[in-house]
Amino acid sequence: MNLQPYRDTLSYNLNTFRQHYVSEIAGSLGDLGTFLPIAIALAVNDTISLSSTLIFSGIFNILTGLFFGIPLPVQPMKAIAAVAIAQHFSHGSIAAAGIFVGACILIFSITGILEWFARVIPIPVIKGIQIGAGLSLIIASCGQMLSRLGWLHPSWADNRLWAIVAFVLLLGSNIYRRVPYALALFVVGLVFAIIRSALAADLPSLAFWRPFVVIPTPSEWLHGITSAGVGQIPLTTLNSIVAVVHLAVDLLPETRPPAITSIGLSVAAMNLVGCWFGAMPVCHGSGGLAAQYRFGARSGASVVILGGLKLVIGVFLGESLVGLLKRFPSALLGVMVIAAGLELLSVGESLNTTGARDLSKLTHGMTGELMENIGPMLSEEDRKRRWTVMMVTVGLLVGFKNDAIGFVAGMLCHWAYQLPEVVQKLRARWQEGRVQLS
Repeated sequence: MNLQPYRDTLSYNLNTFRQHYVSEIAGSLGDLGTFLPIAIALAVNDTISLSSTLIFSGIFNILTGLFFGIPLPVQPMKAIAAVAIAQHFSHGSIAAAGIFVGACILIFSITGILEWFARVIPIPVIKGIQIGAGLSLIIASCGQMLSRLGWLHPSWADNRLWAIVAFVLLLGSNIYRRVPYALALFVVGLVFAIIRSALAADLPSLAFWRPFVVIPTPSEWLHGITSAGVGQIPLTTLNSIVAVVHLAVDLLPETRPPAITSIGLSVAAMNLVGCWFGAMPVCHGSGGLAAQYRFGARSGASVVILGGLKLVIGVFLGESLVGLLKRFPSALLGVMVIAAGLELLSVGESLNTTGARDLSKLTHGMTGELMENIGPMLSEEDRKRRWTVMMVTVGLLVGFKNDAIGFVAGMLCHWAYQLPEVVQKLRARWQEGRVQLS
């Protein structure tokens, strides 16, 4: 076995950290704006084990940083998280969804289906699932967290006034992109929660992690797979595997680019291990890689640092953090979840531009060489069709609160638009055959 690539990766991590340790530490926090609000929302709903999530995601951060040598994030599976928050999933249901996706990605990776699957699913359907997941997060936040707030209640630290302030700052963060908005908001909310916990004499204490195993019931398997698991598969395949490989080549051309199969096996392993212990289903997302890169991360050292921090907190504080997080202001948490949802909504912007992967042409595979981005011209009719397919996926997903229904509806709409062309080709072939027979 050739260990030289891994020695090179370790050397690159160490050298980068020595030369740019401030940037690496700052960059390691770039993706917490997505990870924290979703993890907190799921933990407060008693859908996941917070300690298991911190421990396993920390271990996965460390391993991916050491193995791949790039700031590869460990993110929540957003489509599953959106449904789980909206429907108050049990431990078994969300575990079933994550294990199902992990098993499918494992099969796709070892059989070579993964690359074929990435080519077959149309981009408008993928973007529809992403946008639908983002809308589901926003709707769940507004309906379950923010709508219950009054102008001055339920407390001085949690009311509509704080929600308005947080939302105004969120709008400002769109202008000043380098400001770690979500992290700053989390720190403020954590301070408020600590003060409220101290007043109630209920601060977190030293509590070692006590592992437990989650065994989904048959009904939880069915519910988790059909409501969230099926719809997460194309999103994970395209956004968390294929897109992250392309983005790594773009952002970090000097590093060894990860292979699609390697990323797929990593996603599969994380969920086939962690979900059995109540951890949140996770993946590697292109948005998280972009966020960590934007805040300064350039090597795997950044996520190794983040993973170590998660691991220590998860092992020594454990579930005692849940009481603290339950006092985390809903006003701030709700706006943080909205921010995560808006990040997903933004992907629809590139549907009909060369930013969409099916409208661009690469001059190579995953070699890290220069790429050409040549997009075909779309007619007005093509633009409308792509938009319609995406919005059918979004509408049915949000309307039924079910990713699988949205995915199937989007595929049916896509195939319906392809039907006249297929019929025309079949008719032409039949006519050619008839002419040959005569």
